[in-house]
Amino acid sequence: MALELLPVNLTEANDYVTSFHRHNKAVQGGKFAIGVTDGEGLVGVAIVGRPIARMLQDGHTAEVSRVCTTDDSPKNVCSMLYAACWRAWKAMGGNRLITYTLVEEDGTSVKAAGWRVVGETAARKQGKGAWTCNTRARTWNPLYGQLKLRWEAA
Repeated sequence: MALELLPVNLTEANDYVTSFHRHNKAVQGGKFAIGVTDGEGLVGVAIVGRPIARMLQDGHTAEVSRVCTTDDSPKNVCSMLYAACWRAWKAMGGNRLITYTLVEEDGTSVKAAGWRVVGETAARKQGKGAWTCNTRARTWNPLYGQLKLRWEAA
């Protein structure tokens, strides 16, 4: 079974994320998406977009916002996707690619792709002081309250 990268559109990638991601929903937008096939169908997808953090939105930095595989996917699909995203972003003229993992995740696939931890996010609070305001109300998601590690492609 030979794994191959293939371009996928955002709708296809989001449909895959909706069907298989264990804790995240589809994204609202993205710059590009990459899939991996085993010859019979998709076994994983990655979606790259603008960084969520405003301070990182410099035009040369992008964020891998979703990587999704199934329980039956080969073990190296995630690292294959992270590495392919970095190669594609560099080819587009980008010079920095980031992603986040929950602290309790081991990050094996990100490490295997050659990425390194560059920081830790603060957990957001629910209620007053949360990631919401009068002009942009957000529905609370328990993931907001968890610590995350920020990784950067190397």
